Amino acid sequence: MTVVTTRTFTPDAAGLSQAAAVLGDGGLVAFPTETVYGLGVDARNSDAVARLYAAKGRPGFNPLIVHVASLDAAEAYVEFDDTARALAQAFWPGALTLVLPLRADAGISPLVTAGLDTLAIRVPDHGVAAALLAAFDGPIAAPSANPSGQVSPTKAAHVADHMTGIIDGIVDGGDCPVGVESTIVATQPRPTLLRAGGLPAEAIANAVGQDLAMAGDADAPTSPGQLASHYAPKGTVRLNAVDINEGEVLLGFGAVDAPLNLSPSGDLVEAAARLFDALHQLNAMGAAQIAVSPIPDHGLGAAINDRLRRAAAPRSG
Repeated sequence: MTVVTTRTFTPDAAGLSQAAAVLGDGGLVAFPTETVYGLGVDARNSDAVARLYAAKGRPGFNPLIVHVASLDAAEAYVEFDDTARALAQAFWPGALTLVLPLRADAGISPLVTAGLDTLAIRVPDHGVAAALLAAFDGPIAAPSANPSGQVSPTKAAHVADHMTGIIDGIVDGGDCPVGVESTIVATQPRPTLLRAGGLPAEAIANAVGQDLAMAGDADAPTSPGQLASHYAPKGTVRLNAVDINEGEVLLGFGAVDAPLNLSPSGDLVEAAARLFDALHQLNAMGAAQIAVSPIPDHGLGAAINDRLRRAAAPRSG
């Protein structure tokens, strides 16, 4: 990975304006929330989101949480039912993430949602995070600002220790008061705890007037990113294709002649950014049989191949 200069931004108007400009240019900026430091990118920029996955060494396209400035701002990206709106009014800003239906015109990168039709979204309860969101004036996707599998950071120094030379900047806003990630809840078909976190589940249950279902219950929604069918185009998929059979449409990678190419230069970050959009394009083309060029199975290639293997898996039903 190319070494980048990691700047430190002060949590004042000047520093946050600089950090917001970096985000607007597709950069990666760590910032404090009440839970942990998040590694933020413009949630609408697929290239930036793909770079975030590479920077974290994240093994797959796990859906990301999008941070917004207010409930009103969230309304532009997701559809609220009565329960979700009541929870947002009760606990936002705060350590509650809601998983809600994505609006068709939301403009969120499909890498953020892992191609799903839902979005995880919250309003952070931290002055610096709120000021950065105001300065950026847009949705910020932000998982924890640490290499995948390591301890989440609650101080700017934690971020600097692991991410210097990898990300573009760190907003030093002091210690995170909550120190554990947000609680994640889906409200349909019933209120369901997808991840325990900084807001106690009991408080949520009291607010909705019923016990929460647990992720994995038969009548509860599956946690984001677990269903293979979410990644499958309408046509059948054949992987590691070096020759094209009659009737197949090639999804290329590298120096191959293809109507759609994830990255002619063989750049895995570019390929990751284009993957979900390419699958949507194949549907729009009416491709009944899809051949996919071999893709290296390292770095982001492992995540790309994971999604493609799910797309190629036999369909149920």
